[in-house]
Amino acid sequence: MSRSLAALAIAALFFKGVEVVAQTAVPEGPSLVRAGDAGVGRQLPDAEFRTIDGRTLKLSDLLKGRGMVVAMTSTTCPVSKRYSDTLSALQKKLSAKQIELLLVNPFPSENSGEIASFIEAHHLAAPYVNDSGLALATALRASSTTEVMLLDSNRTLVYRGAIDDQFGLGYHLSAPRNSYLLDAVDALLAGHLPRIAATEAPGCELDLPGDKGALAGGVTYHRDIARILQQNCIQCHRPKGIAPFSLESIDAVKDRAKTIRRVVEQGHMPPWFAAPILAGAENPWANDRSLSPRDKADLLAWVESADRPVGDFADAPAPLLFSEDWSIPKPDLVLQLPKPFSIPAQGVIPYQWAYLETGLSEDEWVEAVEILPSERDVVHHVIVQLLPKGADAKKAGDGGESFWAAYVPGNGARIFPKGFARRLPAGSKLAFQIHYTPKGRPVQEQMRIGLVFAKEPPAFESKVVGIQKRDLAIPPNAANHVETRDQRVPLDLNITSFMPHMHVRGKAFRYEVIYADGRSETLLDIPHYDFNWQLSYDLKQPKFIPKGSHVRVTAVFDNSSENKANPDPSKLVKWGPQTYDEMLIGYLEVFSPVQTKP
Repeated sequence: MSRSLAALAIAALFFKGVEVVAQTAVPEGPSLVRAGDAGVGRQLPDAEFRTIDGRTLKLSDLLKGRGMVVAMTSTTCPVSKRYSDTLSALQKKLSAKQIELLLVNPFPSENSGEIASFIEAHHLAAPYVNDSGLALATALRASSTTEVMLLDSNRTLVYRGAIDDQFGLGYHLSAPRNSYLLDAVDALLAGHLPRIAATEAPGCELDLPGDKGALAGGVTYHRDIARILQQNCIQCHRPKGIAPFSLESIDAVKDRAKTIRRVVEQGHMPPWFAAPILAGAENPWANDRSLSPRDKADLLAWVESADRPVGDFADAPAPLLFSEDWSIPKPDLVLQLPKPFSIPAQGVIPYQWAYLETGLSEDEWVEAVEILPSERDVVHHVIVQLLPKGADAKKAGDGGESFWAAYVPGNGARIFPKGFARRLPAGSKLAFQIHYTPKGRPVQEQMRIGLVFAKEPPAFESKVVGIQKRDLAIPPNAANHVETRDQRVPLDLNITSFMPHMHVRGKAFRYEVIYADGRSETLLDIPHYDFNWQLSYDLKQPKFIPKGSHVRVTAVFDNSSENKANPDPSKLVKWGPQTYDEMLIGYLEVFSPVQTKP
């Protein structure tokens, strides 16, 4: 038996045929940064500077088009020098999009002669600032000599981080895999938030004298609060959004001020339930939705203030544009449920099932998938399972083993990193498990799923597997009932994401790994689980779990009358598909190299 076949046979004991192999060296790019921590969404100060050709300008003087990129650079930093030709090409690409470019050199030690030679050698025509006093770099809160900042026409910081992932500390690639800046520019021009809004910028770090870029004066709605809401809330709290009310106007925000204060202080909004990161520790999560300390402090300070100052409308951010259709690239295949579901105005609806024939005559690799409800506000969540050719649709599982795609409020799309994709076999079916929640009016709902196919086979296949405990027995009136499942890992494992799943009695959830030498490590701790948000927790970098370890999932259930969502505290609760039953599933997204045919 070949090594790959042997691995599949062993893995089938746990992963139902998913092969997970030894830790794979995935090239690393710049780490993602939580957008709020990078100041994304804030208005940058209208800092004054002097260019090397003698002009004294402010940032606003260059914002005559649709935006501006400020690029830190250096004639001596090795990584900056690698990006010199990139900057030369970038100025032409940005000009074609009506985006200005400003180059800023923050090293006092680099003299004007070196800079002039550098500019000439690389044909740099953009305005260039020899920021010897570090005033501009400090005002912009720059971090390194390769950092770029994308500003819209109102000086709102749209993106901060690396240009791309081609060069870094100790590595360089023949071409970038991810074009963070240009992707952010395209999002800006489309009126959207960029998918990646902040990254680290590997280069020579800057040692600045202090944060002179802090906002002067008190917090105002137009300059500060509107931007915080735009970055963290408006995607859902807008007309035709999934949230119950809009927060796009100051009147609407004032009307909901006490509600905003409560849900922010309690940590219910924005929805993110992983335990807080300890001070000084690196945040491992790529999709952390929580407010940064500064954003939270400013928002609460404004809400709690007596006058809630409005500020100058000229400081207001540009409005966002939202597509009512696909957020992924144009799908190659769109499938719609065969018939609509009738959702009443009131009541509890059992989970609904629907099945779709893909009609594929050959296997496809899916690099992006999106589930698009026709009535977003009645869809609580969706789990899509893959049924191989010939499988009986009526024997579809109840979400325990794995899923192929998912939808939760505010996030029905999955765009895989370059080189990763999910297999869709020929002749397969898709089984939809749908949780509907009535919203006070009867509607007809008929969702679609859109698929973007990879143009060539990926390097890695992504799959989801589940650690589950089906023999649940949650006693009546138990407020803190603990259930645990340990699962031995038969092969080396690479984890990219976690998604815990329980129902309305779910109270807390934890993933741990116990290594072969007895050491234990918490992978994800959710001290306050919320059934209303079936969130995934995506890692910035894959987590390697060696063969022979155990992955442990621990769930706490509240079957008492103190749990207001509990339908019946007197009931002994066991495993079942409906919300009045319970589940304990620790989903893991894993990947393995694609086995190419000889």
